[in-house]
Amino acid sequence: MLRIHCLQRRYNLSDGAMEDALYEIASMRLFAHLSLDSAMPDRTTIMNFHHLLEQHKLAREIFSPIYQWLSECSVMMLQGTLMDTTIIKVPSSTQNKQNQRDSDMCQTQKGNK
Repeated sequence: MLRIHCLQRRYNLSDGAMEDALYEIASMRLFAHLSLDSAMPDRTTIMNFHHLLEQHKLAREIFSPIYQWLSECSVMMLQGTLMDTTIIKVPSSTQNKQNQRDSDMCQTQKGNK
């Protein structure tokens, strides 16, 4: 259940969304040591565990050493912007009807291409 809680906090999922994710996403099941062949925790079980951690203030106690270690290793990102990008093959920005550079277009390099 602690692994499920970690996933839930990492992806900011509600209890119901976490239950759905465990059924739909194999990597989450693998991390949580779960299988579709055995019983899966439902949203009520996930919620009860979450409330139990809060009630006894265990989450902060459990994760505090982890946060400390990540900060010391400069691995933990406390703020920033997450961007989803996809590199697609397109002609150069000057190969258009006007033979002018497209001001909205940005270029990047992947490997030597």
